[in-house]
Parts: sequence; C-alpha cells; structure tokens
Amino acid sequence: MVVPAVTAMAANALGVLRGGLADLRPVPRVLVDQGPNRSLYRMTPSPDGDPVLLVPPLAAPALCFDLRRGCSLAEHLVDRGRRTYLVDYGTVAFSDRRLGIEHWIDEVLPRAIRKVSEDSGGRGVHLVAWCLGGLFSLLTTADRPDLPVQSITTVASPVDFTAIPLVAPFRPLVDLTGGYLLTPLYRMLGGAPSYVVERVFWATGINKQLTKPLAILQNLGDRDYLAQIEAVDHFMDNMIAYPGRTFGQMYHRFFRANDLVEGGLDLNGRIISLSGVKVSTLVIAGRNDTIAPRRAVERLVPLLENAPDVRFETAPGGHLGVLTGRRARDTTWRHIDAFLGDQVSD
Repeated sequence: MVVPAVTAMAANALGVLRGGLADLRPVPRVLVDQGPNRSLYRMTPSPDGDPVLLVPPLAAPALCFDLRRGCSLAEHLVDRGRRTYLVDYGTVAFSDRRLGIEHWIDEVLPRAIRKVSEDSGGRGVHLVAWCLGGLFSLLTTADRPDLPVQSITTVASPVDFTAIPLVAPFRPLVDLTGGYLLTPLYRMLGGAPSYVVERVFWATGINKQLTKPLAILQNLGDRDYLAQIEAVDHFMDNMIAYPGRTFGQMYHRFFRANDLVEGGLDLNGRIISLSGVKVSTLVIAGRNDTIAPRRAVERLVPLLENAPDVRFETAPGGHLGVLTGRRARDTTWRHIDAFLGDQVSD
C-alpha cells in the first residue's frame, strides 16, 4: 500500500511542477451571437428543451462556469441533458470606461436572453448567475418583464453590502470623505484594473494563500485536490477589469448608499425595483463566503415579493467554491438541478 501511495505522490508532484494536472479543456461550444461586450455560446451537444443561460459577473472570466473538467457547472448541465448557453463579456478596455450598469441590463443581457430563446425555438430561458451576474439578471428581469425569462438562480449574489466584513472597515473613512475616497482614482484609471480585482480576490482568501504550500504537501496524493488548486490559479490569472462608470455606480449605489437592501436601484433617477421580478427564483449562499456572506445574500429573499416561488439554500464553500468547488458537485449543483426540474414550461 505504501509503494502505490508514494508513486502517486511522485507522479502528482511532477504534474504540479509541470502545471498539468487539471484538465482545462473547455466544454465544446459554438458561437451563436456576438455584439459589443457580448459573445453568446451554445454548449454542445445541445438537446431540445428549455435553455439555461449562464451569466457571469463583470471582472471575473466566464470560465467560472467551466473551471475544469469534473468541476464545471457547464459540463454538468450538458451531461444532465440541458440545452446550455454561456454569455461572455470578453475583455474590458480603457475605451469601455464610460459603460455603466445600464449597458449590461439594457443591452448585453436582454439581447443574449432573446437570442437564447430564439435559438431554442421560442422557449423561456432559465438564468443561472454568479455574484454580480445574479444582481444584473434580477435587475434586467425586473425592468424588462417582456423578456422570455422563466426562472432565475443566483449564487453568491449579495444585496446587503453592510453585511460584508471585507468592506466594513472602510465605511467610516468613506463616510468621512463624503464618499469620494475612491472617485478620483477609478476615474483616472478608467475603472478597476484587472490586477486590482485579482488582488482583492486574493486578499479575501489570504489565509489559504499563506498555507497553500503546506496544503499542497499534505494533499500530494490527492490528484483531484491539486487539480482544483491549479484550475483556481488559472481562473485568478484571467481576471478582467471593471469599466470606470460601472465601477463608480457600484461604489456609490451598492457600497455607499446600499440601495439594493431597500429593494431597488437608482440609476440617475430611473428606479428599478426588485419587486418587478415575477419569475421563480433560487437564491444560494456560500457558508464560508467572505465576499458575499449568508446574511448579505439571504436579505434578497423578502425583496422578491412578487416572485411566485423563492427558495433559499446554503452550500459549503467560499465565493468561488460555492459555485464550482469540489463539494459544489454534491450540494450547489443538486440544488440547481432540483430547482430547474421543478420549473414547468408554459
């Protein structure tokens, strides 16, 4: 028993050094539509049935839904026989600095949703979204009741920003400066650069980063564990910038004013209320999430007062782990499967 274990550890160590344990091949897909900040893919094979559209957040790459073979929500949905689509925003350049939240909820998502429905024979679309993608999906659906949205699933999407420990220490300083602590900086940079976004994600898991070398040594015989670390590193290396105006709106409306906890969002006098969401919704929170802790996510449930069915679930994992961690396969994904299975086409 010792010899095979040592052999496996040696093989894994060699794989780690070569950076080749994780199968990072994307799920096969075809491009079905494209526009500004929008590439829409249909995963293959693509059976008939109600379509599922995977909606990523800004800043994080769309590969969050397709992290690696064996830990890919996109792969899981395809294997379950679901017609699966993914919208990818691509990279964000300095020239995109004037794009605001309106661009994503008025143009990008509505066009993607309509195209998915059209490509699926006019069927209603199930949105499955992570983090900010969940908030944008909710706002889009609330503001555009004519869209062919059949249900929404949000994973790690916070609405109460006062409940996020990460930002709490900065709030007194922000209040003291009248909210303009970051304004000159993000205006000068044209937004939040990708390397800043990456550092923030890294900082939220600093304890894991510091103990990472020891964890690798302790789990040298666990190939799946090591592959997951490699895949997460690949994800972190592909972070994307926030457009300047979008970042500014998030900073002032989400962080400073905490608009969403009151059930709506003020976009220069245009009020979008979450009470406008009138489709079944599943809300999932990560039990170990420091970016979107349970209290910040669960606060969404009573705000969806006109949704016919609102379910709340928790699952193990941090901000990324709850979506696509190794334990998500038997927790988060099962919640999504059960919820989608209960949605009946009109």
